[in-house]
Amino acid sequence: MTLRRVNVVILVLLAIAFIIVVHRNLLNLNDFLKQENPDTVAGMLLPFETDFLSNQKVSRAGEEIPVLITAPEDRLGAAVTAMNSIYQNTKANVLFNIVTLNESVDHLRTWMSKTDIKHKIIVFDPKILAGKVSEDPQKGDAQKPLTFAKFYMPKFLPDAERAIYLDDDVIVQGDIRELFDSSLKSGYAAAFSEDCDSTSSKTLVRGAGNQNSYMGFLDFKKEAIKKLGMRTSTCSFNPGVIVANLTEWKQQNITSQLEFWMERNVKEDLYSKTLADSISTPPLLIVFYKHHSSIDPMWHVRHLGATGAGKRYSLQFVKAAKLLHWNGHYKPWGRTTSFSDIWDRWYIPDPTGKFHPIRRPTEDK
Repeated sequence: MTLRRVNVVILVLLAIAFIIVVHRNLLNLNDFLKQENPDTVAGMLLPFETDFLSNQKVSRAGEEIPVLITAPEDRLGAAVTAMNSIYQNTKANVLFNIVTLNESVDHLRTWMSKTDIKHKIIVFDPKILAGKVSEDPQKGDAQKPLTFAKFYMPKFLPDAERAIYLDDDVIVQGDIRELFDSSLKSGYAAAFSEDCDSTSSKTLVRGAGNQNSYMGFLDFKKEAIKKLGMRTSTCSFNPGVIVANLTEWKQQNITSQLEFWMERNVKEDLYSKTLADSISTPPLLIVFYKHHSSIDPMWHVRHLGATGAGKRYSLQFVKAAKLLHWNGHYKPWGRTTSFSDIWDRWYIPDPTGKFHPIRRPTEDK
């Protein structure tokens, strides 16, 4: 064998040895990662992995599903988190219509630019509420104009026949298409989750009055309420999740009806004195009295922001729920509350650094 052939053989053997070493190192690295993250599975979404979120491209086609959500400045992070949970759990063609105030537009636009979420930003003009909400700063109505945005869905979505409205303190774990396809009775303009028969209301919510019936929202001593002939024990509903037939909504002039009762309340103070934070609920209860459809209870599991939510629900039940709602005083971005780790899973940090969940450690600031 010539010296040249010997050199070639040696080079080939060295190459084979190098490949074997690299292969073994890769296997060892894989085993190490498995040991470090034993609960991690392929495709698992971890908290705050914004690069992961932006790299997951999903083909979305078919009928557009309009979702309306509000985004006040101090809760922009809530709205973005809610939208991200919806976006990541469906292949549907969802268009998010984000209603905010003028001073929040730039902040919101910057935040949304870091996502692939299909959206448009709608500026809400508080002047539309002139004469329709109390000017008493102690009642707080005038301080929360976006609370009433859901009353104006046809105005914000003029071409939509059906739409979903969501409060910002929700997380969606199911496919939003299923909620969108909820059955509404003929002639009904909306579907809500009723409080009496819901899995969310087996326990009294402390500090909120008797808010599973109309008595907790309206003052039945007032003549205007008496004349309506509504039963005080009628089961109330929660308008934090609404499936709306906007064609019926417009035909029945629902917005005008709601405004009528808003204006009348300003003059006659028709709402219950035990009312908590549901300032937009009473006019909806009047207008939709026994004239609305019901949403599947698993599509609106609520009171997660109330005291004792961790005892009311098991972890297995919460994981099985299709929509979670932290209505109540305790918000998952504001302070430690029950099941906040589920909210964390979908949170996208604010690129401007203005919004920080309060309980986050200092290194996140």
